[in-house]
Formats: sequence, structure tokens, C-alpha cells
Amino acid sequence: MKLAILSCSPRCYSSRRLLEAAEQRGVEVKILNTLKFAIDLEQGEPDLYYRSKHISDYDAILPRIGASITYFGTAVVRQFEQMDVFCANSSAGISNSRDKLRSLQILSRHQIGIPQTTFVRDRKDILPAIERVGGAPVIIKLLEGTQGVGVILAESVKVAEAIIETLHSTKQNVLVQRFVSESKGRDIRAFVIGDRVVAAMRRVAQGTEFRSNIHRGGVTESVLLDESYAETAVRAAQIMGLRVAGVDMLEGHDGPQVMEVNSSPGLEGIETCTKLDIAGAIIDYMSAQVDFPEIDVRQRLTVSRGYGVTEIHIRDGSDFVGKTIDESGLPEQDINVLTLYRGTTVIPNPRLKRTLEPNDRLLCFGKLEAMRSMVPEKVRKRRSPKVKSLPASAQLIQREISAT
Repeated sequence: MKLAILSCSPRCYSSRRLLEAAEQRGVEVKILNTLKFAIDLEQGEPDLYYRSKHISDYDAILPRIGASITYFGTAVVRQFEQMDVFCANSSAGISNSRDKLRSLQILSRHQIGIPQTTFVRDRKDILPAIERVGGAPVIIKLLEGTQGVGVILAESVKVAEAIIETLHSTKQNVLVQRFVSESKGRDIRAFVIGDRVVAAMRRVAQGTEFRSNIHRGGVTESVLLDESYAETAVRAAQIMGLRVAGVDMLEGHDGPQVMEVNSSPGLEGIETCTKLDIAGAIIDYMSAQVDFPEIDVRQRLTVSRGYGVTEIHIRDGSDFVGKTIDESGLPEQDINVLTLYRGTTVIPNPRLKRTLEPNDRLLCFGKLEAMRSMVPEKVRKRRSPKVKSLPASAQLIQREISAT
């Protein structure tokens, strides 16, 4: 395998460890400065130049794209993808994870625990937004802050309102997020490679600091995750489109709450804490996967006239319920089921003898005309009623009534 590590910081711990791990495994490897690329676009021939010279052939790249160069960095990764080079993390995954609002929007569609969050611009919306996330104290976050920078704990509504108005006046976009008090000063970083968590650590803030980031003085301890936390971390990384990721989670009363999915997680903290060769695990994973470059499936499958990709929802009462995929008649209509989604379970390339159940979702490729009649008319989604927590005084009265 010939590997390129894209990094603007070749001497930082993570870059050095990845280079060392690759060389130990006999991999031909170079660290290339992301900002030194030139992207050439020509009919049928996407190409790249590095330091004004035509880039040699690489089997794989490992992007380490800093927040300050996200736009150009993801463009370089995207060009490698168009050239069918295996990328440890996709350009779309990096873009998704870099924007805190965008990443939470994506995760919110799935059954992944996240702290209740709101995003507002109008001054009149600030107080109602704070109320919706549970009132003060609240967390205020800049959309593109890293390493704990731009994360503020507002102890009162007035302070929160003043901070948000000040940040808005400087054209900053901010999120207002529920303060998970039971996890104050602590979080978990799970390091995901492929479809498993290879290491995890708990970060604990020191003194009066509520941010547990190592760059803010937090201390770490190795932790063995239970199944729910490990599964949440892997699913969050996969939903974001990342093969290598650091997933940060709070330990809430209701289970893991995903705060952030990092596409360029640092190695120093977790390797020092766990004493595990994380860099080596990344290189080993890439060596095993290098023959399967990232493919924009929709882009590739929709170039044939009259064919496309869509999702068919098997609603309760559908004629498909209780039938196998074979019996449903889909194959006869030249419709292939690529993936079946059942709750939180993903079944790739399902067998024709698999029986369909209510609320199954089928990702299909086939004739658009045949599939169009199977996609139900869009119905306005009814909002389910939300159950609010009782105030402390009401809870006390309820306990007294229960006791009598």
C-alpha cells in the first residue's frame, strides 16, 4: 500500500505516530501538506498536482484536515475520491462533522441520544429557546469551535441572553444546548475505527472548569465501554460517514448523549491514557480496506437514464407486510433492494427470502417509473406530544401524595 497522510502539521504527535506505524508495517508513506495541492478539472480526468508537480499514484490517503482549512481540505479529499483513491474519511463526512449544527441535524433523524439543542437568530427567540432546552444553566457553543474553545456555561437566563446577543452582534452563529448536569465536568471519548470502538477514555475537568478537554487541563482515565455506549459511538460515526472518528459522549441519566463526532481525533491523549497502539490500528484497518474506495453511490447509480435510488417505506397495513422480498414482486419489476433498515438494525444486501415487517425501510435501485407508484404520497408528519418534567416543587407535592 502506498499511503499519503494529509497534514499541515507533520511534526505534531498524531502525524509522527501515523508515519511511524506505517513505516513499521512496511507501508510506503509520505506526509503531504494539504495546502500545497492544486486541483485540476478536465473532462473525464480529475487530477491533482502537489508543489506544482503531477502527483504520483497513491493507494490510500489519511486526511488530517484542520478546522481552519476545512473548505480547501475537503476539496482535496473529494478530488482523491473522484480519482478512486481510498480515503479513510470521506469529504462529506469531514464536512458534516466539522459543523456542530449540521452534525446534530444529521444525528437527530436517527435514534442517537443527543443533548437537546436549539439554534436561533432573532433576539425574540432567545428566551423561548432557553426555556425549551430546560432553562438555565445552559451551554452556549460557537458552531466551529474546537478543543473546548467557544464553549460557555451560562448559569442564569440573563447571562445566557447577554452572551448570545453579544456573539450575534459579532456575526457569530451559536447553539444553545441543555446542560447535562449529571455529567458536569466529565465526558467520554470513544475512538472508532471501522465498525468497532478500539479504545475509550473518560476525561475529567479539574477545579472549577466544566470543560473536560485535555487542552483545558482535563485528566484522563481508560474506560471499558458498555455495549450501549460502544454501539452509539459506532453508529454515530457511520451516520456521519466517517471510518476513523473520535466520538465525544456525555453520560446522561438516559444513556449516552453524543456531543460531537471528530473527523481528525488526536492520538496523543488516548494513546497515552490507554497505552494502546491506535495509530497502528488505523494503518492496519486501511491496509485491509484499501481496495474499497469511497463511492458516491447515488452519483454512480443515477447516471443511467430512467434508473435511480429511492427509499420505500413499508407502512403498517401495506400489501408487502408478511411477504418476502421475492414474493413482493420487486425483483420482477427490475427493482433491487440494496439495504433494509429495521429500527436501529441495518441489513445490507438482504436475502430474497427475508420477510418484510411494518415500518421497514428499503433502499432500492431500479426503474424510477416502477418505484414511483410504491412511494406513498407525502403526508405532513404529526408531532408527537412532548412530556415535560415537573418543577421541583410539583415533584415534592407528588411524592407527598404518593406517600399518603
